[in-house]
Amino acid sequence: METINVDNIKAQMRKGILEYCILSILSKEDAYVSAIISELKDSEMIVVEGTLYPLLTRQKNQGLLSYRWEESTQGPPRKYYAITEKGRAVLNELDNVWIDLVKVIDNIRNK
Repeated sequence: METINVDNIKAQMRKGILEYCILSILSKEDAYVSAIISELKDSEMIVVEGTLYPLLTRQKNQGLLSYRWEESTQGPPRKYYAITEKGRAVLNELDNVWIDLVKVIDNIRNK
């Protein structure tokens, strides 16, 4: 019998909602990568920079995010990401999808 790798399933589930989490974080305030990672980590969503950068670039290319460079008192300038109006519209849609998805899972689990 094949062994089920629960960690792998968990990782796939987390990866699937990471873009949603990024938009949610940036909807509250503009942030640079370390701050985004820190907020994800505080919420027990562990992500490394190497995973985050491609997602941020993709979201920027899709018009969901923009960025600006800001001088830092500690080291080089930081790239701050901000959610765009298009990003807010997508986030609103994803909020609805999330609510529906939780209902579906609850229905399945509680039957």
